[in-house]
Amino acid sequence: MEAVRARLREDLNQLRTPQGYLLAGKPRYATLFGRDSLIASWQTLSFDPSIAAATLRILATLQGRRVDGTSEEEPGKILHEQRFDPDAQRELADWKFPYYGSVDSTPLFLIVADAYVESTGDASLLEELWDSFDAAYRWMIEFGDRDADGYVEYERRNPHGLFHQGWKDGSEDHLRIEPPVAMVEVQGYAVAAHRAYARLARRRGASTTADRAEAAAAKTREALNRDFWVPERQFFALALNGSKRPREAITSNPGHLLAMDAVAPDRVTPLVERLFEPDLWTPYGIRTHASSEPDFDPYGYHTGTVWPHDNWFIYKGLRSHGRESEALRIRDALLRTWQELGKIPELYAVVDGVLEDLSRPGSRTRSNPLQAWSSAGLLDMLSEG
Repeated sequence: MEAVRARLREDLNQLRTPQGYLLAGKPRYATLFGRDSLIASWQTLSFDPSIAAATLRILATLQGRRVDGTSEEEPGKILHEQRFDPDAQRELADWKFPYYGSVDSTPLFLIVADAYVESTGDASLLEELWDSFDAAYRWMIEFGDRDADGYVEYERRNPHGLFHQGWKDGSEDHLRIEPPVAMVEVQGYAVAAHRAYARLARRRGASTTADRAEAAAAKTREALNRDFWVPERQFFALALNGSKRPREAITSNPGHLLAMDAVAPDRVTPLVERLFEPDLWTPYGIRTHASSEPDFDPYGYHTGTVWPHDNWFIYKGLRSHGRESEALRIRDALLRTWQELGKIPELYAVVDGVLEDLSRPGSRTRSNPLQAWSSAGLLDMLSEG
């Protein structure tokens, strides 16, 4: 096991920048991403908290200051992607960098900030970046929730930008959801971000501010369990569309709610059991999209492949709910993948129980052979024993 951990550390060292944060991956995405870099820094927090500190600092430096429809920048918003090289920027000439088309980078910024301060006791970083944390929270409740219904939603401003702006992002409507879109896992992140901001504020003595944020967390959690729950399926919907109607596909996304402590107690067991049904579960991890769904594709980037970081969220949530046996099933599945491929790539396919490496040249779906949140996620699982 130590040999695997050593290799995973080498993977991460390849992605570490001189400033200390992690590039999203290689050869594609060898740059700063909000969502990816934050999640990878969260995954490495227990053994290298300096990555989280560096990530929070660089993202605060590039935090949104104004409204810009081309870049989708808004005050307090955390970027989706920055391309530092002008040649790389020209590949997406219709965008403007930094590009801010991400709905979840900002709540994740708050979640990771709180986790970092809680883990390290580094009050100096809290003081240094407090204005950035406060601006991020204001974005979440103002720009992120334009209709004031408590949900953080997205609808692209740049017609050439990302249509979907959660982690299953893309330039087309591959998820078949009419905007504005409230993704289920993003509401879980919002619950956790409200709580995170409350704890950060309370550390600074702002008890009234903290109380309001805690109340917002409880209200969003209650609404999420009411509006996204599909009784007939005993599962959460993937999203609410612009008409507040649920997109009822069976997907991996609701599994993230477990790690955010956003699931009502009586919903935990049916949620966990559904994640391990054969149409989602494979010997190599949980699929993004159930094989029982009509639009399932085992090679689909977000509609049937297996993503290690997605499984890390579910693993983390299972452990936090005392579901150790199910958590170990996920850990062992990802370890089995590493042993068969000699790496843990961005994503892979499982077809009739057989693992397919999509990072090989000529694969039907492009997968990075080296991805920060894949390597860091497995390393975190193996470091926890």
